[in-house]
Amino acid sequence: MRENDMLEKDEIFSKVLRAGRRTYFFDVKSTKGNELYVTLTESKKTFVDGRESYQKHKIFLYKEDFEKFAEGFTETLEKISELNATGNY
Repeated sequence: MRENDMLEKDEIFSKVLRAGRRTYFFDVKSTKGNELYVTLTESKKTFVDGRESYQKHKIFLYKEDFEKFAEGFTETLEKISELNATGNY
């Protein structure tokens, strides 16, 4: 199998979100066993000694955790909305 074929098989979908100095990557990938998983990557532009560089942080999210992750994330965003509305934080 050629390297390009392998990349196409492993990387199913990618979404880039630019937010100021940060960029977020949402990537759907496939394991050798054809199981789908998500990688969430934060890339932050920094300057060290006047040189531009990037710090990257990556989270791997596997299918058995999709639902719980979505529930936790949704609950967290709802709480932030509630706290902003009431000013109680």
